[in-house]
Amino acid sequence: MNSTHHFYDKTMVLVPPPPPRFTLNEWYLNNRLRYRTCLDQQQLADKILAECQRGKDEINEITVMNKREVDHKLEEKIKDVEFNKNEILKQRKEVCIEIDNLVTYNERIMDAMSSLKESALKISRKCIVFREGRVGIDLCHDDVERELLKEAETIEGAQKLLRRTLEQANEQVRRLRSTIYFIDRDLEDKDNVLKIDGYNLSLNETSLNLSMYHGFAPLDPSNITAEEWEHFTRQNIERAAKEITSARSLRAYVDTLLKQVIEDLWHQYHTVNEAFRRRIEETKEAKTKLEIQHSEITRQANEMIRNINELQKTLAEKEGFMALAHTRLGNRCQRPGMELCRDLVETNLVNEVRELRENCNMIQQLLAEAQASLRYLLKTQIQLEEDVNVKTNTLKIDEVDCMTLRQSMDYHAY
Repeated sequence: MNSTHHFYDKTMVLVPPPPPRFTLNEWYLNNRLRYRTCLDQQQLADKILAECQRGKDEINEITVMNKREVDHKLEEKIKDVEFNKNEILKQRKEVCIEIDNLVTYNERIMDAMSSLKESALKISRKCIVFREGRVGIDLCHDDVERELLKEAETIEGAQKLLRRTLEQANEQVRRLRSTIYFIDRDLEDKDNVLKIDGYNLSLNETSLNLSMYHGFAPLDPSNITAEEWEHFTRQNIERAAKEITSARSLRAYVDTLLKQVIEDLWHQYHTVNEAFRRRIEETKEAKTKLEIQHSEITRQANEMIRNINELQKTLAEKEGFMALAHTRLGNRCQRPGMELCRDLVETNLVNEVRELRENCNMIQQLLAEAQASLRYLLKTQIQLEEDVNVKTNTLKIDEVDCMTLRQSMDYHAY
C-alpha cells in the first residue's frame, strides 16, 4: 500500500516546457526595438535635463529677483517709516513746546485770578465796607458806591471768565498730552518695525539661525492694508497739527483776554478814583461851607449873647427908674389936703410909669425873642458841628482810608 502511494507521487512530478524559440527576424526586430527605446529614453532624458536646467535657472533668477525686490521694498519701507517717524517727531516736539507754553499760560491765568481775588477784590470790598462807616446824611447811595459795586462785579466777572478759560486751557493740555501718548505709542511701534525690518534686510540665504516654519497658522497674519497704515500715521500727524493749532489759537485768545481784562479793570479803577475825587471835592466844599456857616452862627450867637446881656442890663436899669417913679408917686400920695392934686408932676410921673412899664414889656419881649433866637442859634451851631464832624468822618473814610488803600491796587500784564 505504501509502495503504491509512493509510486503515484513520483509519477505526478511535472516537467517544465522547453523555452520558446524565436526566429531570426524576431531577434533583429527585438534589437531594433531596444535600440529605439534607448534612443527615445535618452532624448526624453536630455529634454528633461534641459527643462530642469532651465527651470533651475528661472527659479534661481526669480528667487534672486524676489529677494532683491523684497530687499528694495524693505529699504523703501524703512525709508517711509523713518520719514514718518521724523515727521511725527517734529510734531511731537511742537506738541511738547505747546504743552510747556500752555502750562506757562495757565500759570499766568492763575496769577491773574489770585491777584484779583487776594488784592483787587479785597480792596474793593474793603472800600465798600469802609464807606458803610459813614454816618448821618452822608450814608447815601452816591456815584462812588455805584462805581465800587460795579468794580466788584467787574472783578468777579473777570474771575469767572478767567476760570472758564483756565478750564479750557487745562482741557487743551490734557488733549495735547493724550496726543503725546498716542504719538509715543506710534513711535514705539515704528522703532520696533525699524529694528525688525532692519534685521530682515541684513539677513541673506547664508545667514545663521534661519529656520523653516512647519506650523499650521499662516505666516502672514496682517489684516491692515498699506493704505490704512498710511491713513493711521497721517491721522496721528494731522491730529497733532490740529491740537497744536487749537493750542496756539487758545494762547492768542488768552493774550487778548488778559489784555482786555486789564484794560477793563484799569478803566473801572480810574472811574472809581474819579468818582472818589469828585465826591471828596463835593464833601470838602460842603464842609467848608458848613464851617463858614458855623463861624457865622457862632459870631451871631456871641452877638446875641451880648445883646441879651445888654437887654438884661437895660431892663435892670429901667426897673430902677420904675422903682424911682413908684417911690415918688408913693411919696406924693402922702401930700395933705388940697395938696393931693393931679398936677403936672403927678401927670408926668404917671406917664413916666406907664412908658417905663411899656418899655420894660417891650424889652422883655425883645429879650424873650433874643433868648429864643440864641437857643435856635446854639441848636444850629450844634447841628453844624455835627454836620462838620460827619463830613470830616466821610473825608477820612474816602480820602484817607479808601484812597490810600486803593493806591496798592495794581493791574499788570500777567
